[in-house]
Amino acid sequence: MTLKKISIIGQIAEIEREIAQRQQQYPRLVREGKMREEERVMLMDRILAVRATLMFCRAHEADIRAFIAAKKAGVSA
Repeated sequence: MTLKKISIIGQIAEIEREIAQRQQQYPRLVREGKMREEERVMLMDRILAVRATLMFCRAHEADIRAFIAAKKAGVSA
């Protein structure tokens, strides 16, 4: 399987879609006894942390790219 490069914006859009889907489904699963509230909270915390990481990367993309380029060029910080 070859992984296709997906932009940070595309990744954030996918996480937003997944968050919206979970926000709709998880409360119902808890009500129906198919998921514990603690599990719902844990899973939502995890997906929100993924979004926060992606947002951080997007906000600091230029710095991250510069750091990687410098590292490749053998320049130490």
